[in-house]
Amino acid sequence: MSRGRGTRTQACGRTEAGTRSLSAQKFLEVARLIEGEDEGAFRSVAASLAVLAGIAAADAACCRALGRRSRGDDHHDAEPLLATISPGGESASIALRRLIDLKDKAQYGIIHISRNDLKVAMRQADRLVEFAKEVIRR
Repeated sequence: MSRGRGTRTQACGRTEAGTRSLSAQKFLEVARLIEGEDEGAFRSVAASLAVLAGIAAADAACCRALGRRSRGDDHHDAEPLLATISPGGESASIALRRLIDLKDKAQYGIIHISRNDLKVAMRQADRLVEFAKEVIRR
C-alpha cells in the first residue's frame, strides 16, 4: 500500500484523543525513567517506548483535529494524515517519520540502539506529545 493513498482510517473524537494523549504521555514518562541507564537493552526499550509515545500522540492529534486516525498496517500511513493538521502538522509528520524509521531497530534489532538514536527518538517523541497536547487545547 502506498503512503497516503488508500490509508485505512477509524473514526474517533475528543474522548479518544484524550485517551491516546494520556497513553502517549505515560509511554514517554516511562521511557524517561530508563533512558539514562547505561545498558544497551534499556536504550532499546526506552526507544521502543518513545516510538509508542509518538504513535499514540499522532493518533491523539488526528482524533481531535480530524475526527479520524490511521489504522493501516504501516505506521507510516499516519504521516500524510498528520501533515494535514494546521498549524504544525507537517513538522509533526516529519517527527513521526523519524520515529517510525527507528521502530524496527529499537524493537526487533539484534544490536541495541545507540545513545544517539535514543536521543533522536526521545526528542521526536517529546515533539509529538507536545503537539498532541497543543492540538487538544485548541
